[in-house]
Amino acid sequence: MIEHRHLSHPDLIKRLKRAHGHLFNVIGMLEQGRECADIAQQLHAVEKSVSAAKKLLIHDHLDHCLEHAVEGTPRQARNALAEFKDITKYL
Repeated sequence: MIEHRHLSHPDLIKRLKRAHGHLFNVIGMLEQGRECADIAQQLHAVEKSVSAAKKLLIHDHLDHCLEHAVEGTPRQARNALAEFKDITKYL
């Protein structure tokens, strides 16, 4: 497998670790019998953290991976367009 890293990956890891921490807190809150509103607030934080990480990953991919392919041959441009269509299903 080819190593694929971008400058944004450390920030992405930080965001996902934050989401992991929120999710861990939710589990603890459920085990402790905490109020539903408090649990919902933590779940919202998990959702926002994961959503922000996904957005960063997709935008970084569009900026760095697809941009170079579009500047290439017509075949590379077609492949880049197909890749763009494929990744947008995650938006």
